[in-house]
Amino acid sequence: MKKYLAISVYSVLALGALLVFWQVRSFEFINYDDNVFLTENPHFSHGLNRDDIIWAFTTPNVRNWLPLTWLSFMLDSQLFGLNPYWMHLENLFLHIANTLLLFAILKRITGSLWPSAFVSAAFALHPMHVESVAWIIERKDVLSTLFLLLTLAAYVGYVRRRSLVSYMLTVLLFALGLLAKPMLVTLPFVLLLLDYWPLDRFAASQTIKTPSGEYVKPVPVPERRRILHRVIVEKIPFLALAAVSGVITFLSQQNSGEVATYRIANVFLSYVRYIGKMFWPQNMAVFYPFENVSIPTWQIVLCVLILLIISIFAVRFGREQRYLPVGWFWFVGTLIPVIGLVQSGVQSYADRYTYIPYIGLFIVIAWGLPELLSKWLYRKIARGIAAAMVLTAMGIGTYRQVGYWKNSSTLFTHAIEVTQNNYIAHNNLGVAYGNLGRYQDAIESCKQAIKIKPDYVDAHCNLGTAYLNLGRYQDAIESCKQAIKIKPDYAEAHNNLGVAYGNLGCYQDAIESCKQAIKIKPDYAEAHNNLGFAYSNLGRYQDAIESYKQAIKIKPDYAEAHNNLGNAYLMTGDKGSALEECKILKTLDTKQANELFTLIYK
Repeated sequence: MKKYLAISVYSVLALGALLVFWQVRSFEFINYDDNVFLTENPHFSHGLNRDDIIWAFTTPNVRNWLPLTWLSFMLDSQLFGLNPYWMHLENLFLHIANTLLLFAILKRITGSLWPSAFVSAAFALHPMHVESVAWIIERKDVLSTLFLLLTLAAYVGYVRRRSLVSYMLTVLLFALGLLAKPMLVTLPFVLLLLDYWPLDRFAASQTIKTPSGEYVKPVPVPERRRILHRVIVEKIPFLALAAVSGVITFLSQQNSGEVATYRIANVFLSYVRYIGKMFWPQNMAVFYPFENVSIPTWQIVLCVLILLIISIFAVRFGREQRYLPVGWFWFVGTLIPVIGLVQSGVQSYADRYTYIPYIGLFIVIAWGLPELLSKWLYRKIARGIAAAMVLTAMGIGTYRQVGYWKNSSTLFTHAIEVTQNNYIAHNNLGVAYGNLGRYQDAIESCKQAIKIKPDYVDAHCNLGTAYLNLGRYQDAIESCKQAIKIKPDYAEAHNNLGVAYGNLGCYQDAIESCKQAIKIKPDYAEAHNNLGFAYSNLGRYQDAIESYKQAIKIKPDYAEAHNNLGNAYLMTGDKGSALEECKILKTLDTKQANELFTLIYK
């Protein structure tokens, strides 16, 4: 009966997660990180090949060294192309796998079916976890968590049946998890927590079974020391791997030119925010701006006191209710890499950072609430009804939150509604409007971002792009120059400046701007294409051909570059080469291919 009950729980968990997240299959890429990390990166357009695999392991991608995650995207590209449908589904199936694996592990190590089921259901359905599942680039969250849970499963197997093979498997799975996302550096700490409870490896006593019954026998002090020594020594390889991963991550961040900053006050505020949003998840946004204003001292003191009181409470009652310190310090410890002690990015905090840490708080609730209600007459009915109501509310909230991730315009419109002074949301909404052809709306959104943060270079550059699309080339030049003034090595601004100059007939200025963009970013296919366009207009067709070829080398499916190359060949009288480009273009853009074909045989 218990076996069939467990199977039923697995089925309900999978079905629940599938129902609330199934809508993601029709969602688009988001113009925030999805584009920079993935769709605009030529390494993901070729599928799996030797050069790109080497790149994944040797080169940080926008300050992030996540080779296993990058390989998973390359595999997606190999099988399905850069298709958001399949990438969203893969994130969802990884989330479901994590949910089922979490339930299996907790049920095995605690022997408690319903508390384990509640933790897993809360993990699957909590609205704060939407970001990790519905955002394609957050594959690193769901993938690294899969390896974290596999590591825990292997570790439990090692503890129950100690062998070198099971130990090495545990270390290997941990290493793979670090390759997916270095946030797992705190896993050795999690293993020590599980050693305390529920694996009970620090036991000061042991239960002895005799024919007459059971009795508790104290473990001798020397034996306790030996156990403690063994448990700590076991973690040394894990700590070594975590240290290596931490160093690589730090160097990747430093090499990008971004200086680490310390925002201690925001750390305490963030911990309390995360606790509050676990109980009342509202006003969730893809980006929470960090306000560079002085945080009132009373807020900092209050947050420190809250965290201190909870920690003391967990330690004080931790001998009897050992799940308390385990759950609480799981939450505190696993958040440390992303809490802001060493800041990467400009966000104040982020929903996605709770994907692993909330498991600890769910454990405290799942095991603590039944104990609090242990003397109630109708406690089982009350717990069942309460759990059903809470999980239903979570599912409804999550389904609604998932809907905001449909596309960039929906996502950033919502972010603007629930946050204040969100300059990144205004800017990215402007980009979304531009992609929809709503250029005047794009201009207004970018201007709003600049009003909030005058030195926000991306908004100046995107404002220039919107002006370009409206044919306001002089305004575009001014915006691009302002962006370059703020950030001289901004390749996109130099490229846009070149486009504006080209449209005004200033082809030599366009050449210089495009060359500057290429100097900053050698694999910038669009800049090579625009350079070729400027050369063509000056009658330097051979130079144009070389530039178009370089653009195609970087981005083989670049239809515009193939079309331009074909036209350049025509201008040199090479109809054979132009026809070859026409054949390639036929598979990429039929309309342009037909136009080029007409020119060839005109």
